[in-house]
Amino acid sequence: MSSKAKGRTAASPVVITANRLRDGRVVWLGASGAWVESLVQAGVVAGEAAAAALATGQAAEQARLVVGVYAADVAMGSAGVVPLSQKERIRAAGPSTALAA
Repeated sequence: MSSKAKGRTAASPVVITANRLRDGRVVWLGASGAWVESLVQAGVVAGEAAAAALATGQAAEQARLVVGVYAADVAMGSAGVVPLSQKERIRAAGPSTALAA
């Protein structure tokens, strides 16, 4: 369910992400514990808080609310949360294919 990112330390900021099982949409775990549809609403955590947030995400996966829960490395930039990997930048930007009308 989760894997350590290359170079991640216990203090590195992460967001918990998954896909909502109902519709497949990319979601992030918000600071309140609810799943949100925008990276800017995601709860950024590190250390013990990251482990607890990941456990919350994994519990939601067990409850079949989301699938593919993992921690994604981020940084805080002048515009807010910035994903560090290309994959996460694409996921945060939204669907990469046209939606059917």
